[in-house]
Amino acid sequence: MSKRQEQLVNVLLREPDWITAGSLADLLGVTPRSVRSYIAQINARADDEPHAIESGPSGYRADRAALAALRSDSARTSTRDRLHGLVHQLLESRNGIDLRRTAQSLYVSVATVEADLVRVRELLSGTGVTVQRTGSRALLSGDELAQRRLVSKLAHEEMERGSFDGEGLRRAAGLGSLEAESFGPFKRALAAQLAEQGYYVNEFASTDVVLHVAIAADRVSHGHPLEGTHLQPSAQQERLAGVIGTLASQHFGVSLGQGDLHHLASLVLTRVVASDGSAGTQVPLDAEVEKAVIRAVGHAAEEYLVDIAHADFIRRLSLHVQNLVHRAREQAWSRNPLTKSLKATYPMIFQVAVSIASDIAEQLEVTIREDEIAYIAMHVGGRLERSRRAEAALTATIVCPGYYELHDLLRSRLDESLGPGIEVTAVETRVDPDWSAMTTDLVLTTIEPPVPDERTVQLAPFVTEADIERIAAVASKRRRARRLARLRGELERYLSPEAFLRPLRAKDEEDAIRQLSAPLIARGIIDEDYVSGTIERERLSSTAFTESLAVPHALTMTARRTALSIGIAESSIRWGEGRIQVVALAAFSESERDAFQTVFEQLVEVLSERDSLQRILRRGTDFGRFLDELAAVIDG
Repeated sequence: MSKRQEQLVNVLLREPDWITAGSLADLLGVTPRSVRSYIAQINARADDEPHAIESGPSGYRADRAALAALRSDSARTSTRDRLHGLVHQLLESRNGIDLRRTAQSLYVSVATVEADLVRVRELLSGTGVTVQRTGSRALLSGDELAQRRLVSKLAHEEMERGSFDGEGLRRAAGLGSLEAESFGPFKRALAAQLAEQGYYVNEFASTDVVLHVAIAADRVSHGHPLEGTHLQPSAQQERLAGVIGTLASQHFGVSLGQGDLHHLASLVLTRVVASDGSAGTQVPLDAEVEKAVIRAVGHAAEEYLVDIAHADFIRRLSLHVQNLVHRAREQAWSRNPLTKSLKATYPMIFQVAVSIASDIAEQLEVTIREDEIAYIAMHVGGRLERSRRAEAALTATIVCPGYYELHDLLRSRLDESLGPGIEVTAVETRVDPDWSAMTTDLVLTTIEPPVPDERTVQLAPFVTEADIERIAAVASKRRRARRLARLRGELERYLSPEAFLRPLRAKDEEDAIRQLSAPLIARGIIDEDYVSGTIERERLSSTAFTESLAVPHALTMTARRTALSIGIAESSIRWGEGRIQVVALAAFSESERDAFQTVFEQLVEVLSERDSLQRILRRGTDFGRFLDELAAVIDG
């Protein structure tokens, strides 16, 4: 498959519903005609499954099994697969490879291999490995640890395509000496052994550790062990080294030396586990790291008005950051398969994590990559979820005229079934209650109200499971309506005709940021320093929180007042590694910090819904119509 076809397949496999050719074209930066051509070519490749991509009145949809199988088959002959194969040949050859013979073995021209070698040099960036040329021969140069880092990078690229299975990782990492079926049992056995020793295992990072152990086993089996160091390992490292050595022998059939075992034990301690303090596993906390985390968390809590400055949260995050610092200094990064979905689904949480990571990186003088920021976001999200549960509670009035204690039985049943999300604040037992005086979010009644509305749920005196499901459905709609009502009011305050650009014609992120900043600068809301801060924030981590929307902003809230500048491109524009169509530049002021959560998170929520976004783009041709359509979407 071509690069565009691979991108199209990835989008369709992620998309659960039908998607139009126009939407696909916007995401890929091509025309709808090109999309239809790609789909025809992909379906033509699927001889046994001619409809790997289904078409219908609503657009296109993937037959997931057929399309995933087709992608797997195509991967074996793709350009990336050829590049990876070339790198593995270089890794396996002590004396290098002859480019002419390599071209013959791959059934391509020497010019193609020469071009591939240029791409290989780009792939080697950051690994510590280089390519040396002597005539027609090419040779890899770099120590054993650097070469393993390169193998890990190849495997992680495969993981980004969704290949978490043992066979996909074995093929991507070139682990020809190992059985794919060994990966899963090794991972489960390692997790069980670590749990017995008092460690909590991070599932995502444990996959990374298994990969590194497998790489070590394969390299050792080919005569490339790691030499030991003169440093005395800790008692924890010695225990973990024993566990890893036993399991590697059992599952991979390889005996690892002390150099490999101590290196892998250190890797486990910095990637996979957080000690619970039992069995002598308490990890000492570095005072400098803890101080940096306290400052960063305090700053984020104050800047974004989030409830995260708690001792237990700071302790857990400090342990994570301590391991992160070790990984950063060794350039042994952890990958996070949830990075994109975290950014798209929880932009507010991710922004808080970016702020924390930025502060920590500056204080401890380390580089923190986006996947590592995503792990910090997972910590932040866990802490905020506790506070949000209380904030999301709805009030309810029970109307239940009846016999003896019927209303008490009803209330007890509702409390038991609905939990803390709905709080009963009033009970009416008259047959003629004052309906107009009921101001709660929900009215749960066993008698028919004179004028039913969206908050009323009529129940049987003895509540059934179907009644509980209807209450939960109405409660969900009320919560969303409450959130979006706040958003509508905020939007009217922060949007203006002058700061609405359609069409937005921008060549890249910086160009779009400067165009959208201009009307805010003209009105004295922000200055050039804020623009520079917004561009710097964008370089730290892309603000393209969905496949259609970017929300650039500065880390500091130095705007004179909070405002939004909206830009809509008629066709998608390049933004980071993807393409987007709507840009909402946000200027936040210190005095209006509470607006951050309302506008930032809920605006993204509305514009992330594909159908709603397409409606707004189709009908919101000027500022007035844009606001009307946005309000209509908010009202449901």
